[in-house]
Amino acid sequence: MPGRTLEQLILHISNVVAPVVLCVLVGFALAKFKLPYDNKMITMLVSNVGYPTLIIAHLSAGHVEFDAFLIMMAATVAAVACFGVIAFAFLSVVGLSRRGFLSPLMLNNVGNIGFPICALAFGAVGGAYAIAFLAVVLVGVFTIGMWLPMGKVTLGDLVRKPVIYAVIVALVLMATDTRLPTPIDRTFTILGGLAVPLLLLTLGHTLATLQTGALWRGCYLALFHLAMAGGVAFALVHLFGFTGVERGVFILMCMMPPSVATYLWVDMYDPDHAPDVAGFILIATLLSVIVLPLVLAFWV
Repeated sequence: MPGRTLEQLILHISNVVAPVVLCVLVGFALAKFKLPYDNKMITMLVSNVGYPTLIIAHLSAGHVEFDAFLIMMAATVAAVACFGVIAFAFLSVVGLSRRGFLSPLMLNNVGNIGFPICALAFGAVGGAYAIAFLAVVLVGVFTIGMWLPMGKVTLGDLVRKPVIYAVIVALVLMATDTRLPTPIDRTFTILGGLAVPLLLLTLGHTLATLQTGALWRGCYLALFHLAMAGGVAFALVHLFGFTGVERGVFILMCMMPPSVATYLWVDMYDPDHAPDVAGFILIATLLSVIVLPLVLAFWV
């Protein structure tokens, strides 16, 4: 961030990162004090109400051009594909289960952490670009994120996910430059406001209750994930010619830690590897507290 004094830089990073970290810590504290918190109900609420209304309300407001939004989605598909190819080769070399570890290495935590960080750092425009990245990853979580640990492909669950239809509706609204009627827009804005705080609380609660395995394995996987993400972000930013806000958002989203949602699928369908996957996600998430401020300060 050129042109800022050190004091301004520290203040800006604190204003972006601190609210996210504090919300996560509140969720962590809820778990440690054993206060009632229904993870499954809240995840269902966010998936079926919060995310769909957030996507439609934010994108129908016209913060970014339709073409730019589609380019960001295409770049996200390219990033996830690169992560998949590189991680597949890495896991084959080190002898770790591709069924258990491939999806966490491919799909980043762009919902719980990525979207609020980008919205705080770059405002409404940054939030809209972040939703382009988020939409692709959400589809990935409910497809390859589930199929890899399950060991088979099923389409039944996908067609029942409201977020898929929300993305389609939002794209139609953007393509036709259509605005929602004011009462519906305000309703969706209120309901979409549920998503970010509940996601951050749930992330903290989940991290506090993870049953982790060998943390040494989590450490080297987290470092590999970080190096891979940085390399892919650097290459694709230049390939797609991103500048300004879209560049900053794309880099930040690539540098996010692995998605906690991928652990839930691994725990359900490949429980033998779930503790080691949990350790990887925990270490990578803790590492992001250091990495993301550095990315904000020196890269975006």
